[in-house]
Amino acid sequence: MYDLLSVGAHPDDVEVGSGGVLIDLSKRGYRCGVVILTQGEMGTGGNAGVRQKEVEKAAGILGADIVATYDWGDTKLIDSYNKRLELAAIIRRCRPRVVLAPYPHVGHGRRQSHPDHVAAGVIAINAAHLASLKKVDVPGEPHLITRIFHYFLPPGVTPNFVVDITPHFDRWIEALSAHESQFLNPEKSRDYIENLTAMARSFGLQARCKYGQGFYAVEPVLVKDIMSLGEE
Repeated sequence: MYDLLSVGAHPDDVEVGSGGVLIDLSKRGYRCGVVILTQGEMGTGGNAGVRQKEVEKAAGILGADIVATYDWGDTKLIDSYNKRLELAAIIRRCRPRVVLAPYPHVGHGRRQSHPDHVAAGVIAINAAHLASLKKVDVPGEPHLITRIFHYFLPPGVTPNFVVDITPHFDRWIEALSAHESQFLNPEKSRDYIENLTAMARSFGLQARCKYGQGFYAVEPVLVKDIMSLGEE
């Protein structure tokens, strides 16, 4: 049984988009799992074997379990019924309350979103639906997740909630740095750690904290105590 599953298209997606949240939940006693849909073999640095080792190192830092890693084709990931069934089986087995996945409601392209991210979000939404249906041919008992929230928001999409990761910022950077082939690769001209720090700072500024991770809830979030929203 897991409290939360975070789904990523590539080996470092979960860390980038939700790593600080996973660290926070782990420290507070929640059980979190990671599902990765491709091996990231098309990345500029490393290869499938190197990236798998980096995933394992990063997961230890996050305090999360690697529930499943698929080989569904880096840069070739597409939504299909069979992929939905595979992920639905994972959801039934893990029975999470919350699923995190990339934002799918957008076209893909360099200024929008990586097509694999879009596909991962679509697969996750459809798999969560199938996991809840009694007559679907998926192992395990039907399971209805409580909510699905999205990360990797494209330009023009503002998060409708931000999680404060300030207390866990250093550990989050440590988890990102575990992906040496991607974020500490001297062959790359960009300083990815600096860029990701700026992103976390931007989300934090929007929510009045130092560092944050932004998410989008397609459905309205139910609030039982409106005064809880006024807490610092």
